[in-house]
Amino acid sequence: MRTSRTMGTRRTLGRTSRIAATLAAGALALSLTACGGDDDGGGGGDKGGQQDGGKDTAASVTLPKLDGESLEVAAVWTGAEQENFKKVLAEFEKRTGAKVTFVPAQDPIINFLGSKIAGGAPPDVAMLPQPGAIKQAVDKGWAKPLGAEATKELGENYSPGWQEIGKVGGKQYGVYYKAANKSLIWYNAQVFENAGAAEPKTWDELLTAAQTIYDSGVTPLSVGGADGWTLTDWFENVYLSQAGPEKYDQLAKHEIKWTDPSVKEALTTLAEIWGKKDYVAGGASGALQTEFPASVTQTFTGGDQPKAGMVYEGDFVQVNIGETDAEIGTDAKVFPFPSVGDTAPVVSGGDAAVVLEDSKAAQALATWLASPDAATIQAKLGGYLSPNKNVDVSAYPNDVQKKIAEALVAAGDDFRFDMSDQAPQAFGGTPGKGEWKALQDFLKNPKDVAGAQAKLEADAAAAYGS
Repeated sequence: MRTSRTMGTRRTLGRTSRIAATLAAGALALSLTACGGDDDGGGGGDKGGQQDGGKDTAASVTLPKLDGESLEVAAVWTGAEQENFKKVLAEFEKRTGAKVTFVPAQDPIINFLGSKIAGGAPPDVAMLPQPGAIKQAVDKGWAKPLGAEATKELGENYSPGWQEIGKVGGKQYGVYYKAANKSLIWYNAQVFENAGAAEPKTWDELLTAAQTIYDSGVTPLSVGGADGWTLTDWFENVYLSQAGPEKYDQLAKHEIKWTDPSVKEALTTLAEIWGKKDYVAGGASGALQTEFPASVTQTFTGGDQPKAGMVYEGDFVQVNIGETDAEIGTDAKVFPFPSVGDTAPVVSGGDAAVVLEDSKAAQALATWLASPDAATIQAKLGGYLSPNKNVDVSAYPNDVQKKIAEALVAAGDDFRFDMSDQAPQAFGGTPGKGEWKALQDFLKNPKDVAGAQAKLEADAAAAYGS
């Protein structure tokens, strides 16, 4: 998704095979019609109540009375994502009596927070979209360790791997409230049917499907190149599958250079799609002017002649599909990112709640966000995935989302976190700079693999200090 810092906050654990197998099995039946989400429920008092998959259940978390307390929560989320999160905050207000204000932040959020802190008005809690941002907030003295209640809630609801990436120096700072499965390709079902294309399982089959769609008169792929983070996600999936998890971890830590032959191979593979202007909606110049939301909506509007037949990105694409008339599971379907090497890749991302102003209310909010109660509310609204293993999958609004959620939870610690989210922000998380800019330049000129490698390595070396 976005990016980060050095590896002190991150351990990439296990292998990807088990989650890939689970996801592949779960994605077989993505022809089911999406269902609408229910309104979130909730009662008052310390415990309150919630609706879990349409059933009233007792709350699982105890929260303090906070009448008269006010809190600010900052995040870069916009649109439906922001509105859905506000419903989670509203339930916290109902249960505690506190007043919570959502503060829209700009990307990169660390720079936004720096300005707020310098001005003496930091938010109480910030949702940070990368492990490196958590470490940076700790290094600057902004972040406060989680209290006993929030840590307890984390221990009960999260696998060790998801807890670990929220730690710095052995202390727990982050609650990974929102996760993303970033190894999915969504497609226009009518386009595939008209073209006679099949869901690909390998990279070669993806190229075949793209050619088949092109031959039918539709541009195969939509790429949101105006947002550099989408391009890093493309690279990470190809690289993880092709080079393998050990190399992936080494490159994430800059233990090998971006001039390594494995990077050359991955960029050369990407160029098989990015380098064919007729395969990308608008060509390279058009893609570089297309922001992520538009890359999705233009794939699912225009009847049987949309601007593209497929779009790559994570489970959160569902939010943007919801802005069209397409129904998930019938008009809009999905398949796992095809295997480039021996194993299909599974890359995850996430957003963590971090306390900046230590108080009873801020710690209570962190505890709330670590609970299945909070996650269940947003799960029912769609376009959201929780790493909380105690969220009942019945809460998700459609079978597509349920399968994706099941795969994430079943994986336990067998996942790879977004590589750019592990990098220093200057390299992996700043618009117009570092990896984002280098891959945008590569999208513009996919023939210059060596030049892209040299630029990536120069920027990485400067950011990592090595």
